[in-house]
Order: sequence, then structure tokens, then C-alpha cells
Amino acid sequence: MSQTINQLKPDDLKTYISSHKEKDYVLVDVRQPAEYENEHIPGAFLLPLPSLLTNLSELNSEQDLIFYCRSGKRSMAAATLALEDNVTRKRIYNLTGGIISWQGKTLADLPKVRVFIKNAGFSEMLYTAMEMEKGAARFYNLAYERYPEATFAHVFNTLSKAETAHARSIYKQWAAGQENPIPFEQLFEGLKENILESGDTLDQALKRLDSPGEDICLNLIELALDVESAAFDLYRTMSHRSDDQSFQEIALSIAQAEKSHIQALIKALGECTE
Repeated sequence: MSQTINQLKPDDLKTYISSHKEKDYVLVDVRQPAEYENEHIPGAFLLPLPSLLTNLSELNSEQDLIFYCRSGKRSMAAATLALEDNVTRKRIYNLTGGIISWQGKTLADLPKVRVFIKNAGFSEMLYTAMEMEKGAARFYNLAYERYPEATFAHVFNTLSKAETAHARSIYKQWAAGQENPIPFEQLFEGLKENILESGDTLDQALKRLDSPGEDICLNLIELALDVESAAFDLYRTMSHRSDDQSFQEIALSIAQAEKSHIQALIKALGECTE
């Protein structure tokens, strides 16, 4: 197959992201760090254009590469470099119009990867991931308990159970590396729950939960979307930051689950008008 650069319109990119698994592609932001911190598309990997030439090897040859910048011009140059260097055997895309034309949700600040110790081993990163899953489960459970009669309550109940189930799946990977792993229930009970997947503390999220404003349904679902979008951003970024292939695979599978949570919350927005 002859390689070419495929142009993606913003709506096409949204469709692409929703229909592909996280392991299938990497979304590369080639702007400067300050631009990225100001706002970026969730899940984007920062690789500034000036650094691209010496860091093309960071890009996975078995993934589609999607480049974007402010207007689509720098990213087109990046896509051209990737094409000329045969960086990937898969497809190469450029976001037409860049982030200026993107009307989806963007995130401010860098993904909160500091919640993972930079040089932590595979086991320690999995343990931290379980703690974040427990924090999210606790947050959603408290939201359900405080508004049990609300039309949207079932969504938070479902998410609470999903986060616990997610922690259990991470536990299986963690336990495989332990000589005598304690049972999941015992481990989960002893995990800290003071930090969410988004990197926010549970106390910070609860303060927002206690002050939802007049439109409780809309504001709480937006709060949950904020948590899940940041979690999606975090895990995709961690998959690129880690050199451990096993953790990369797990991080991408977690990101895939976070995306399904986002989709469930978006559907639940319809209940806010009922």
C-alpha cells in the first residue's frame, strides 16, 4: 500500500476516536509545551515539532499516527516528516484546521502523570492505578448515596461498580508478579482512596459534589465527565511515558474503558431534561 497523508476534519476525528481502540493509534500534538498546557485534545501525546526530528523513534510503527497543531500547518509538516521516514506501517493523518477547528472538549494543564512515580516499576504503577480506581469508585458511590432518587443516580451506581471491577482486573496483572499475593478483597480494603484517576484528591471532588448548583443533574454529570476525561488523558499519556510494554498495554486498556464511561455519561445527559 502506497503511503499518503490523510486529512481529517474535526468531526471525522471524533468519529475515528469513538470507533477505534486506544491501542490502534496515537494522537500527537506538535505544538509548544505552553500551548499544550493551555488546552489540548484529551489523550494527545505532546511531541513539539522542534523535537520531532530526533524523537520520531518514539512513535509506534504499528499504530496510526494522527498529528495536530494550532491550525494544521505545523502538523502537516510533522506528518510529512513521518511519511518520508517511514515511521509507521499504518496510516498517517493530519487534523485539518488544527485545534482552532476542534469543537470537542479540551483539557487544560498537563495530564497529572506525577501521580505515578517517574521511575516506578511495573508492580508499583499497577498498585497506584488500583488506588486511583478505588478513589473513583468511592466518589461515584458517594454521589449515588447523596442523590439516590435522582433520575441520573443509576449512572453513578453503575460507574462505582465499574471502577471496582476495573481495579479487580488490574489486580490480576499485579498479583501475577507477586509471590504470595493477598486476596483482592483484602487488598482493596486497605488501598488508599484519597486520589482519583484524574489526579484530583477525593476531598477536592467531594467539595464540588457538595456544591452542585441549581441544575444538579447537569452539573454532576459534567463533574463526572471532567473526571473521566482527565482519566482518559492520563492513561493514554502514561502509555507513552512508560517504557514497560506490559504497562503500556494495560494503560491503553484502561483508557479504552474510560472512553466507554464518557460515552455512558453523555447518554445520561438526556435524562437531565426529563
